[in-house]
Amino acid sequence: METRQRLPAAERRESILAAASVVFGDRGYAGATTDQIATAAGISQAYVVRTFGSKETLFVEVARRAVGRIETAFRSAISADDDRTVVQRLGQAYLDLIADRGILLSLLHIFSLGNDPAIGPVGREGFLTIYRLIRDEAGLPPEEASRFLAEGMLINTVLALQLHDSDDPDALELVTQACGGDLGRFRALAAG
Repeated sequence: METRQRLPAAERRESILAAASVVFGDRGYAGATTDQIATAAGISQAYVVRTFGSKETLFVEVARRAVGRIETAFRSAISADDDRTVVQRLGQAYLDLIADRGILLSLLHIFSLGNDPAIGPVGREGFLTIYRLIRDEAGLPPEEASRFLAEGMLINTVLALQLHDSDDPDALELVTQACGGDLGRFRALAAG
């Protein structure tokens, strides 16, 4: 008889958040259930509820995790010492995050719930956290920081609409422009 080793609580919590990120990303807040998240994480639905209390609390934690992952990637890009500009490094860091499809799609769902009294403030604060980071720590002037965020939202939208899988030449042109000209790499990253 094989005995399974119990994961530490922090690792179990992270596995739930990772699964929730994918499920929320694919189905949105309204369409996702804690049962689907539990199945994706390979645990019981009761454990998900016991750990987070509610789907809303879990969604908020997914938002915080996503912003934290972006902050970490951007800070690493800012501190990198290579021949690229900081904007190029930040852009590459953002594109690299596409491999974790749940992060960017979950953020898109979070931003769409800006009027929700519990989720909206978390989404707004997360977005402003990223703006402040690229403006203050990366040193981008406000207009360049705004443009960078706009391009990131375009990438999120292209990914959410699955335009990268389209045969429409206009869609492919848009995706190619959004991802800096490397459609093949973007498709590979989006495929996970």
